[in-house]
Amino acid sequence: MPDGDFKYIMTYLNHFTKFCILSPLMLKRAEEVASKLLEIFLTFGAPSILQSDNGREFSYVIIAELKTCWPEQKLVTGRPRHPQSQGAVERLNG
Repeated sequence: MPDGDFKYIMTYLNHFTKFCILSPLMLKRAEEVASKLLEIFLTFGAPSILQSDNGREFSYVIIAELKTCWPEQKLVTGRPRHPQSQGAVERLNG
């Protein structure tokens, strides 16, 4: 059930420590996702590998912009419509 203007939840999970951050999103737009990722990266540091599903909110332009700040970062994407590639997040979601 949406809470006010927030209709989506972005899940950020550290695969090593299993530390999870849930961020509310009003829309699943690339700009909003990038803003949340930037906030997380500035607080905890950027990961060396960023794994994502193939959602439209992870457009190449936004990820390329993040890579200008963290050029050593690698992006790994899961297969479309294949939840097993996002196993840790899927287990977290229940």
